Amino acid sequence: MGRNSKFRKYFKEYRWSNIAAMIRNNRAEPEICTCDLTGRLVVITGATSGIGYVTARKYASRGADLLCINRNREKSEALRLEIGKEYGTKCDYRIADLSVLADIHHVAGELAALDRPVDVLIHNAGVYMTKRELTVDGLEKVFVVQYLSSFIINYLLMNKLKSQPGSRIILVNSEGHRFAAWGIRPDDLNWDRRPYSGLKSYGSAKLAQLLSMLVFAEQFRGTGVTINAMHPGAVKTETGQENGPVYRWFKRNFIDRTLKSPDMSAEALIWLGASGKMEGISGKYFNLTTMEEPAPPALDMEVARELWQVSLEYGKLLQQEDRSGAEVLVRST
Repeated sequence: MGRNSKFRKYFKEYRWSNIAAMIRNNRAEPEICTCDLTGRLVVITGATSGIGYVTARKYASRGADLLCINRNREKSEALRLEIGKEYGTKCDYRIADLSVLADIHHVAGELAALDRPVDVLIHNAGVYMTKRELTVDGLEKVFVVQYLSSFIINYLLMNKLKSQPGSRIILVNSEGHRFAAWGIRPDDLNWDRRPYSGLKSYGSAKLAQLLSMLVFAEQFRGTGVTINAMHPGAVKTETGQENGPVYRWFKRNFIDRTLKSPDMSAEALIWLGASGKMEGISGKYFNLTTMEEPAPPALDMEVARELWQVSLEYGKLLQQEDRSGAEVLVRST
């Protein structure tokens, strides 16, 4: 189906009731889960600041062990000591730049080789760029950090997760996926052919994440493993610090002053990762803890399957071997 046909298809599927629900849900408080998580292992990307940091502390306060994937070793070590001192739980970390394919593959391999189950995997790391920036692999940075890194890690962990039913994957997504109102361009995910803007690239990456979730949910069906996405609310984070001084000044003095504490995002991530109410629920989008229908392009299974194949190519997964030496099968569902 051509782009014009997709435009018409999506246009017909938009409903004012869904927009009204989004606005209403943005004012709702998250449900709270108070269960004991002693003995659980929670993996969090981007855990040294913002939502990831608060989420790590909240999981630890309920007894969970942590494995954090961060860029900064000094901050990671400080977090490890802080968690151990305050909560007495184990907090380990791995250092990886999730804009670099080699780092993503390496850390995914380490996770796959763990000798204990991963109970909750939270993809929280993110970046927002006002200007197009390429990574060392020649890929657009927002696309890699916001989408491709989580795709690669999930893909390379599939066999491990399927062998330990009950694992939950949570994608920290965004209502910003609605910025890509007319869908993504699987033929130009790297923004080589189109004018670049921060909002469009961010929305496209978040939309891609939701589309990949649909296929992963199919892959995990019947295994006990679930994957869901959530909008974390209008909360203050460190996203955007890679941009210039004008943007950082505007964010600090105007945007951040209207935002809430990431505490409510962390509570939602606890609920999604541990609540009995989430048992067996997969492939869904939540505004905090309220299930919500995403924008029509996020439900397009045809595009999701096309994106899956393109992502295998971008992620260098067409002939990947896991740590045990067994070939990882590459085929669309």
